[in-house]
Amino acid sequence: MTRALDARWQDQRFSATALQEVFDNPLEGETPQSRLKQIGMMTLLYMMHQKGEKLTLANIKEMTGLTRNTVKESIDPLVARGILQESIVKNSVGRGTAWQYEFNPQIVERLQSGASTSQRASET
Repeated sequence: MTRALDARWQDQRFSATALQEVFDNPLEGETPQSRLKQIGMMTLLYMMHQKGEKLTLANIKEMTGLTRNTVKESIDPLVARGILQESIVKNSVGRGTAWQYEFNPQIVERLQSGASTSQRASET
């Protein structure tokens, strides 16, 4: 039972963190629709991350059915905010390059520090 609650708390912490990061810090010229897309993208990326899938542009494109440009448009503001870090890596064939993303370690740390706090609270 405790593990199920831990996972649920982790998911809720992630949702709250995503909302706070995107809605509390709007980028110049950003629309509400863009912010909503970013929340959806963060949720998808978090699910992929939890499953151990690589957060590459190609994997995200395959998962969502969106075009490469549309995926990039949704992810670029998350990179600009510092939520995601992007890098160029070798593609799965090993000959070309691919965009790969990962959550900023500070975001992960915030989620983990929240986990420690909620675990202590549930133990008392």
